[in-house]
Amino acid sequence: MRIYFTGVGGQGTLTATTLLSRAALDAGLELVAGEVHGMAQRGGVVESVLLLGGWRSPKLDPGEADIILGFEPLETLRGLPYLRPGGAVFSSSDPLPPVSVSMGNALYPAMADIESKVRAAAGLCRFLPCRELGLQAGSAQSGNTVLLAAVCASGLLPFGVDVLEAAVRKYLPAKIQDVNLKALSLGARAFAE
Repeated sequence: MRIYFTGVGGQGTLTATTLLSRAALDAGLELVAGEVHGMAQRGGVVESVLLLGGWRSPKLDPGEADIILGFEPLETLRGLPYLRPGGAVFSSSDPLPPVSVSMGNALYPAMADIESKVRAAAGLCRFLPCRELGLQAGSAQSGNTVLLAAVCASGLLPFGVDVLEAAVRKYLPAKIQDVNLKALSLGARAFAE
């Protein structure tokens, strides 16, 4: 299974990749993970991959991702070339406009257009209000855990929400565990609805 993560700098995309990787390791799975491309500055595109099942390199070519995890909707749209036909997309529905949009030099596409294009390319597509659910849990940053919980609840991965919950308890600092456990519950529930 090949998972492609995409978001923008400062969102915690790489932290989410690490957490899901550790959950997979704890489930006894072979994996390779890596950052494909990342900007150190806030707002730059960040991409990473997690390959489950005996891969030798964290390389992902266009059309190979079984799952896209998009932490920002426009970056989800931009990542579609990596999705295999009929693949699954889990994305935040909360825009974080790039600097060019903030400066008035570009327009952010309408969410309806983004969702329409993504749904047309995916066999399974779920847009979730990750920031809103993260805030309900106690922190906007825990919105990433909402997205991870949704993909774990989907049944597409070879492990479930219980394994992710154990990883949150084991690997996240104690001061943010409760918020992320609440976010995990909200994400699993949001997928089920």
